[in-house]
Amino acid sequence: MSEPRKVVLLGATGSIGTNALRILRAHPDKLQLVGASAHSNANDLLQIAEEFALKWICLTDEDAREQAAGKVPEGTELLSGSAGLEELAILEEADVVLVAVVGAAGLSPTLAALGAGKDVALANKEALVAGGQFVMEAARASGARILPTDSEHNAVFQCLGGGSTEQVEKIILTASGGPFLDWSAERMAKVTPEEALQHPNWSMGPKITVDSATMANKGLEVIEARWLFDLPPERIEVAVHPQSVAHSFVQFVDGSLVAQLSPPSMTFAIQHALLFPDRAPGVDDTVDFTQPFSLDFQPADLERFPCLRLAREALTAGGLGPAVFNAANEVAVEAFLENRIGFSSISRTIERSLETMELREPNDLNDIFAADAEARRVATAVAHSQKPS
Repeated sequence: MSEPRKVVLLGATGSIGTNALRILRAHPDKLQLVGASAHSNANDLLQIAEEFALKWICLTDEDAREQAAGKVPEGTELLSGSAGLEELAILEEADVVLVAVVGAAGLSPTLAALGAGKDVALANKEALVAGGQFVMEAARASGARILPTDSEHNAVFQCLGGGSTEQVEKIILTASGGPFLDWSAERMAKVTPEEALQHPNWSMGPKITVDSATMANKGLEVIEARWLFDLPPERIEVAVHPQSVAHSFVQFVDGSLVAQLSPPSMTFAIQHALLFPDRAPGVDDTVDFTQPFSLDFQPADLERFPCLRLAREALTAGGLGPAVFNAANEVAVEAFLENRIGFSSISRTIERSLETMELREPNDLNDIFAADAEARRVATAVAHSQKPS
């Protein structure tokens, strides 16, 4: 029997990480956890370190690291900060690095892992959104694989059989529409954070749940798909599918459509990426065709969900556009969750930030990081000038 594939899990205590741990527990003969990180959830990370007898863990929040310092299990080394994430990402024994940290913080460890020749199971959208050109170049240079772990991109990957897009006409990413699919723009203007965090299908962290409610999440996925599958924006479409069972479609040049279906659980995509090209029994029940159910689809409404439109405009503008979109969205979502701006102000903050910033072509990663920082400054000022609804 072959040795288990050794996994580093960056973002072990979030929703992706929690599901990944379920898969690791279910398949100890196929997968072995060798390192893990969290931002500030020290207690859960310490429990994970003890359960899996980890040699290395990392907390990126300095206060959390100080609190955990005296509680680390014997034989475990506690790393810290972004440097600690990168150190985990290049562990010599690691075969695959699952990047599930939130936001632009995922870019540096993704590049580090690829540079070290590690396969990356990528569940962090922002790495490709902000630095897609450089991430793909790093993968080509080292020969490492990027294994899509978002449910939609993993679905496309499965529909392609892990192959190329030479015979693909377009891909269609599905979106649930979130909790406000049928709400008017006037009603959405009065949405509270509590309402935005009630997703009808998925259990996710606060930021991505709000992104789903605004459909910024789908905009980020369109940008990500452009890099993963090397397709121009006009060949990447979005369809609203409230049941979240068909995760994406691939339309081939002959008009045939291939879809990937599974219930709305991230375990299907995560397990496929970690075990690829092998398969094993899943940890969640699949679609039950002995029971009646329906699948509905409709076009996305760009008037009521302007964040999706803005993401497309940022992608079309190119250059630093996607990085600015991502940074401004992160700032706006945080302001909304803290009741400093209204729900509709999220898109207005993004739009004004894109209008303010120069969206030139980046020369290197330093340009990306500088644009990210400047976009956050601009978006913070824009958000500050607005009032909660």
